[in-house]
Amino acid sequence: MLAMGSPSGVRTSTSCNALLRELQQIWNDIGESEVDKDRMLLELERDCLEVYRRKVDEAANAKARLHQSVAAKEAELATLMAAIGELNLHSPIQTEKKATSLKEQLALVSPLVEDLKVKKEERLKQFADIKAQIEKINGEISGYGHLINAAGSLNLEEQDLSLRKLTEYQTHLHTLQKEKSERLHKILEYVNEVHSLCGVLGLDFGKTVSDVHPSLHGTSLEQTTNISDRTLEGLEQAILRLKTERKVRFQELKDIVASLFELWNLMDSTNEEKHNFSRVTSILGSSELEIVEPGALSMEILKQASAEVERLTKLKASRMKELVMKRRSELEDICCKIHIEPDPSTAAEKSNAMIDSGLVDPSELLANIESQINKVKAEALSRKEIMDRIERWLFACDEENWLEDYSQDENRYSAGRGAHINLKRAERARITVNKIPAIVDNLINKTLAWEDEKKKLFLYDGVRLVSILEDYKLTRQQKDEEKKRYKDQKKHQDLLLTEKEAIYGSKPSPRRSNSYRKTNGYRTNGNGSMTPTPRRNSIGSATPELLTPRSYSGRQNGYFKEMRRLSTAPLNFVAITDTISFSSVYGSEPGSPPQG
Repeated sequence: MLAMGSPSGVRTSTSCNALLRELQQIWNDIGESEVDKDRMLLELERDCLEVYRRKVDEAANAKARLHQSVAAKEAELATLMAAIGELNLHSPIQTEKKATSLKEQLALVSPLVEDLKVKKEERLKQFADIKAQIEKINGEISGYGHLINAAGSLNLEEQDLSLRKLTEYQTHLHTLQKEKSERLHKILEYVNEVHSLCGVLGLDFGKTVSDVHPSLHGTSLEQTTNISDRTLEGLEQAILRLKTERKVRFQELKDIVASLFELWNLMDSTNEEKHNFSRVTSILGSSELEIVEPGALSMEILKQASAEVERLTKLKASRMKELVMKRRSELEDICCKIHIEPDPSTAAEKSNAMIDSGLVDPSELLANIESQINKVKAEALSRKEIMDRIERWLFACDEENWLEDYSQDENRYSAGRGAHINLKRAERARITVNKIPAIVDNLINKTLAWEDEKKKLFLYDGVRLVSILEDYKLTRQQKDEEKKRYKDQKKHQDLLLTEKEAIYGSKPSPRRSNSYRKTNGYRTNGNGSMTPTPRRNSIGSATPELLTPRSYSGRQNGYFKEMRRLSTAPLNFVAITDTISFSSVYGSEPGSPPQG
């Protein structure tokens, strides 16, 4: 019945045998029958078997519990390994071949499970910290309107605490932190722009940004500033409103400054009066974006400038008559420069009479004169090219007159000082004079093209320029023909003189006069050279006078007066023949008979 292999089993068997012998001895002493002895021994064996069976059951239950504990530990180990992503770990029960007992298996698994539990707790703290930061930044971006419980959100993720998941959360956190930094930077830029605009417009910066969000006016900007979309939109709208207000005020101040300059010019304001508004007038040459000076577009500046315009406007009304006369004089000066006649409707005497009689408002009259000045200036621009060509033509005519005077000087080739200067000028003058026909033709073509384009006549001091040019061409043609006839006659006279000298002998020529003596049409300059002075052709001269625009224009009492001399002077050959003396034709001897 008892196992006898082990020492404890031997001792137990010995004890049982001794007790059995003692029990049999007692039974013998009592006188129990063999049947009773067998019955009692059978009961004793059943009791022993029951005890063994109970012990076996208890041992089996203990083994089952150990199996369950080991399995639970292995399951917990697997769960922890899966949760924290430690997939490279292996169960020590499977790797340790010698460890066969359940208690040894349990002893091997339990420390590893405890280590993984500690690691899981640390991993949970990391996840909780990252999740808290993510939820905080999300709340800041969303305006703190949709906060989520970090712990509740984390419970949904407890099954995955791996490093991969942790890295994903860290990446997401870094993205949110970058977005937060960008939003802070953008809000800082917006706030600085609002500050600059408020400074230029003279507005309260604190109130402006506080209306968007109170946190924008705090001292610790990075910690307390609201970075939600609503705040960004509010700042953008505030900047848009301020820029619109700046644009309106800039245009308003620009109009006021333009009025100031106009009134200053009309009123001849002193530099001291203008200096008081130098800060305002400096914006006239600046663009809207270039104005950054604090208070440059404030309402106070606008009111001051408007008050000055109003003051000058009232002063202008009292001096309107003087201003009308001044602007009319300016109009006449401009017309004189470009050789056109001013509008007679605003003549000085007429304007003065209308103002004194009260028939016209001085402001309307001044506006009319201003309009005429603008028209005349525009007319001057369109006439500029032709006027430049007229100046070239007049210069060429002056050179031609000088060359004629110079050609009549008998001492022009003398060796006096400055003679070489006149020779060079004469050479240049001949080149210029040869260009006169082409200059006139080109000027006529340009003038006709201008008239076709403008659908009106080109007037020069009230006379059509084309008529002046045509008269000039005709007069020049007559002059050239007269010169030709004069040369032919002179040639004939020279031929007669030659024949006379051949018959009676030549007469000594008079001694050449001093080169420094003044001659007809010349004057002596400081260096001894002979400079021709302008000469005028008389009506009875041998050649007709060339007509230029200067021959048609004059000015008297501030008005242009037409002086037209379109007809040429009558040709007078007496003056030509008188230049040849009787003795030069028929000889120098008193008794020489005339030639038939």
